[in-house]
Amino acid sequence: IIPACDISEQISLASKEASGTRNMKFMLNGALTIGTMDGANVEIVEEVGKENAFIFGLSSDEVIKYENFGGYDPNEIFNNDPDVRRVLMQLINGTYSPNDPDRFRTLYNSLLNTLSTAKADTYFILKDFRSYADAQKQVEEAYRDEKGWAKSAILNVACSGKFTSDRTIQEYVDEIWHLDKVVLPK
Repeated sequence: IIPACDISEQISLASKEASGTRNMKFMLNGALTIGTMDGANVEIVEEVGKENAFIFGLSSDEVIKYENFGGYDPNEIFNNDPDVRRVLMQLINGTYSPNDPDRFRTLYNSLLNTLSTAKADTYFILKDFRSYADAQKQVEEAYRDEKGWAKSAILNVACSGKFTSDRTIQEYVDEIWHLDKVVLPK
């Protein structure tokens, strides 16, 4: 599926994802990234430029600030954003499970109610919702511009050299393992 994809969704909460490689594989195959500034997405954007990716959501600093000092209330978003409210109500009104309307009640509760095991919306899903929806609209608009999309896809491939295994191994040799080159006899 990686070689056939146009968009790579990398939607972890900023500051929570280790730097993975899947998004790099998508980039190497020309997929544009929609994602948060987290993990390897940060490096991808550094290489290809923000104009060739679709970035949304809280920054790592913002997430850490909310976690340390509070100030985030998902119920405020629920009460003030009709799209968020509609989506969340669909979790509990039978839209997705007509024969068992309570099937997704636990998910609903985890987003709006502080439970004994976790704060409400631990991963700031509702906080990032509007920004994500706006980024998806940008993807739609950009995809309609075939030449612009092709240019961004080509730039993603062209700028992906940083992520080659050769560079990574050389960095490990130099910076971690501190190995000297060995000349093999002919």
